[in-house]
Amino acid sequence: MKTLELKFENEDGKTVTYSLEKPIEPVDPAAVSAAMDEILAQNAFTTSGGDLVAKKSARIVERNVQDIELI
Repeated sequence: MKTLELKFENEDGKTVTYSLEKPIEPVDPAAVSAAMDEILAQNAFTTSGGDLVAKKSARIVERNVQDIELI
């Protein structure tokens, strides 16, 4: 499963990550950046370390899980 991770910095200088499952691909970097700008402008989220104050990064993470059949 793939997730889109949006990383922000909060007022304490710590990194805060929000993960969104099943992102639309191919990912449009300009749209992701604009969405992150809007999250900051709307002050949409707050953390224990204060409000979000800056964008840090965004990335696609893919996780593969393979069950092992036990005998």
